[in-house]
Amino acid sequence: MGREPTAGGGGPRPRDRPRVAPRPPPREDARVRRIVSVIGAGNCTRREYNLAHEVGRRLAERGCVVACGGLLGVMEAVCMGAREANGLTLGFLPGVSREEANRYVDLAVPTGIRDARNAIVATCGDAVIAVGGKLGTLSEIALALKRGIPVVGLFTWKLDPDRLFETRVPSVQTAEEAVDLALRLADERERDRQSGVASPAESDA
Repeated sequence: MGREPTAGGGGPRPRDRPRVAPRPPPREDARVRRIVSVIGAGNCTRREYNLAHEVGRRLAERGCVVACGGLLGVMEAVCMGAREANGLTLGFLPGVSREEANRYVDLAVPTGIRDARNAIVATCGDAVIAVGGKLGTLSEIALALKRGIPVVGLFTWKLDPDRLFETRVPSVQTAEEAVDLALRLADERERDRQSGVASPAESDA
């Protein structure tokens, strides 16, 4: 018979404890879901709203999580499109209340840091798609580029090539082109990362 545990706490001796089965290797299809941030103004044009809606739908169809600032305008449209394609949406809110989020946000994260939350939106994912936008969008573009995260533009800010040299935001005309290019650039960046190659922006950040 085994020894009874003592009142001082015992339990079985370490050598008597049952073995823990080793964790099985991951399935070949197991992977971390890709996040793509979609940025743009809370007060946008109808064209920008429609483009963002299609971007969200196409990202969800490609299995991506859609991240944004969680409010209205472009943010609402991209979440609506993603939800209609059974995608997952993530909203980083500027305030402290989840009620600020638009109704298509699945995971609302109240940051309480106001405009500083732009840094989270811009850098949380594998790529950024900018649809139109105002100064807040411009700040997010800059923050993403500084971290070496690829940004694709749909009728958004154009950067000065004389000052930024190799840094650029490729411009496309359709939501389909934006999603295809963003995911291709994200793949290229990940391959470089795995091979130990850092972009200049990442090195200088």
